[in-house]
Amino acid sequence: MTVSSNSELKQWLESNKISEVECIFPDMAGSSKGKILPVQRFLKSIEDQSLKLADSVFGQTVSGKWVYGSEVIDYVEEDLFMSPDISTLRRIPWNKEPTAQIICDLKYGTGEASEIAPRQVLINIIELLKEENLKAIVAPELEFYLCEQNLDPDLPLKTPVGKSGRRETGSRVFGIDAVNEFDALTDDIYDYCELMEIGVDTLVHESGPSQIEINLNHGDPLALADQAFMFKRAVRQVALKHGIHATFMAKPYQGQPGSSMHIHQNLVSTKTNKNLFSDQEGNNSKEFLNYIGGLQTYLPDAMLLFAPYVNSYRRFVIDASAPINTHWGIENRTVAFRVPTSSPDSRRIENRIPGADTNPYLALAASLACGYLGLKEKLEPEKPTAGDAFERRHNIPKYLPDALKRLKVSNELSETLGKEFVTLFTEIKQTEHDAYQNVISAWEREHLLLSV
Repeated sequence: MTVSSNSELKQWLESNKISEVECIFPDMAGSSKGKILPVQRFLKSIEDQSLKLADSVFGQTVSGKWVYGSEVIDYVEEDLFMSPDISTLRRIPWNKEPTAQIICDLKYGTGEASEIAPRQVLINIIELLKEENLKAIVAPELEFYLCEQNLDPDLPLKTPVGKSGRRETGSRVFGIDAVNEFDALTDDIYDYCELMEIGVDTLVHESGPSQIEINLNHGDPLALADQAFMFKRAVRQVALKHGIHATFMAKPYQGQPGSSMHIHQNLVSTKTNKNLFSDQEGNNSKEFLNYIGGLQTYLPDAMLLFAPYVNSYRRFVIDASAPINTHWGIENRTVAFRVPTSSPDSRRIENRIPGADTNPYLALAASLACGYLGLKEKLEPEKPTAGDAFERRHNIPKYLPDALKRLKVSNELSETLGKEFVTLFTEIKQTEHDAYQNVISAWEREHLLLSV
């Protein structure tokens, strides 16, 4: 049941005997932040708008450190009101006590939305498209690895033991028996997703050992970002239930493929409800070509939103299944922008750059923003690539500092995504990279300790 009013909300909470409500929202990393309230306190907070927290919550890095000297957040602790989106109300399957979760938007006392909140960044892009009589349809594909619980971060990850009593070591891509090694876990994932109204399409074993991909059904970008946000949380909880970890790190295993979050996307006219990527004869439309032109032109500037950590860039090497440049092609899995074979009504573009470690709200917002700029500026794409794109020049940022510099100076993306958001996001990424630079790795100890 989808709840759409306060009266239905109260009825739903009562009928499900809910005792607590987790009011959550995605932070910059895409992790869940928020507050847990008894159900009556939750209902009262909606009436008197008393569910608040400081806006400095968005000035935290993935490790919980604060960005100091920010141009956006001054840490005067201005309060934001957590405004629950009633349509996102779900029962949580993993708590013993009947518990619900609801995703909140962050607003100031004036009712104005916080422009630095990742969910609002996506909402703003959706509104930009709406002003042009456009709406986007998207479908994310999320990959993740299963691993033994890793209690010492200095130690490499190990693949978990399956029901056969053995660990998976080699590639068993699309292997049914390989997935069945963890069928109790995948059954729970399906059950959790059904209960949380997460539209799972297909599940497959991917290239890496104990690597799984789950495709979500296509739909509205905000709804799909919410589902991806909830999905990652649910998968981690299922894994913990089975005594292992699930990780959405972009590159958790050395020498193995990384994990991505490919995004299928197309645009529909709100006037005709027709797919704008195909004309009446079924040919590629000018909007389709301009959209690809926008992705090719602006994705390198937006790379930080698709690959937000040092680890993210370990995916983008030759022969590791991830693209290394901005070429496009028909049914070509070596390019960044693949156009799957489909009927004209289903014509779409698959952005294969984003990693599984991205904030889904920001990855979707960035991908749509690049395409939007292509439409606005009528950008023409290069010719489609028919051969192996890995043989062509690497033209996306190779390292996080390069991506950081490109986003900082991209006026077009700052205007489209929001200047304050881009400023704060780059401040956070700079702070995280500075912290990474203080870490001495095992490689350095092994090869430099006695050799230099």
